[in-house]
Amino acid sequence: MMTAGIDTSKAKLDIALHGRTERWQVANALPGWRALAASLTKAHVNRVGIEATGGYERGVVEYLRAAGLVVLVLQPIQVRAFGRMHLRRAKNDVLDAVLIAACAAALDQVRIQPDQRLAELAEHLTFLEQIEEDIRRCKTRLEHIDEPKLRRLVLGDIARLKARRLAQIRHLAKQLRSHPDLATRLDLVLSIPGIGERTALALLIRMPELGCVSREEAAALAGLAPFDNDSGQKKGQRRIAGGRARLRRSLFAAALPAAFRWNKALVALYARLTAAGKAHNAALVACARKLLIYANIVVQRGTPWTERPLGA
Repeated sequence: MMTAGIDTSKAKLDIALHGRTERWQVANALPGWRALAASLTKAHVNRVGIEATGGYERGVVEYLRAAGLVVLVLQPIQVRAFGRMHLRRAKNDVLDAVLIAACAAALDQVRIQPDQRLAELAEHLTFLEQIEEDIRRCKTRLEHIDEPKLRRLVLGDIARLKARRLAQIRHLAKQLRSHPDLATRLDLVLSIPGIGERTALALLIRMPELGCVSREEAAALAGLAPFDNDSGQKKGQRRIAGGRARLRRSLFAAALPAAFRWNKALVALYARLTAAGKAHNAALVACARKLLIYANIVVQRGTPWTERPLGA
């Protein structure tokens, strides 16, 4: 298998072929992507590794996948860990491309290519999340303003942002429901008490693997799996780490009202954990993880959530 690595920046792409000496550079724009796809095809490359760079990689990834290449979007932590394991300390754009190519070549398990329909909606969901962050900032600002005229300005901003937030939620739901299979998945997730439309959208868009992975894998992908921290006689405290932060925040936001009111199973779980001495945050993490597991189960089985009597 011939593998290429791409180091991405805003203006250019540095490319290296694993196990070969070829190194070249193209512009990170449509003409450069065309030239890159042609060069990779000519070199018989069938796997491409590229490091996630906050969005600069999105265009070339979509173009190369449309051209029929398998593109692995690697997390920076993967590439750094691979470099440390091989004692590679020197760093520049060309060397980074070589390292990314080697890392991509070493991966045995290649995940299924993401659903392009959901990938296109991810940007709209990010915009929605940014609107929510703006609303929180405005509310915090309002707490420190006493002058009536300034308060009216901030309250007006909050009202406009809330209207924009609602419009974005409706747009995302409409786009999802335009595809019968995605509409079915959305309805399945919405059948779970405690999961509203906003959380369901985050689950489907941020975790396209939903229903195709185990409960443990789903929790790890969302950063809700507690990791062991033991050594010898030491039994360290379990902590969550990594994962998809935006999805995790959406689940946390849903877990609090679900564990206090809407989901009977989570109400009982939260009460049991806190009665056993668990801190509020630890119990809330467990409830968020359960919500994710419930969503994974209903999509996996293809049947809506059924409320069961407690203790059954």
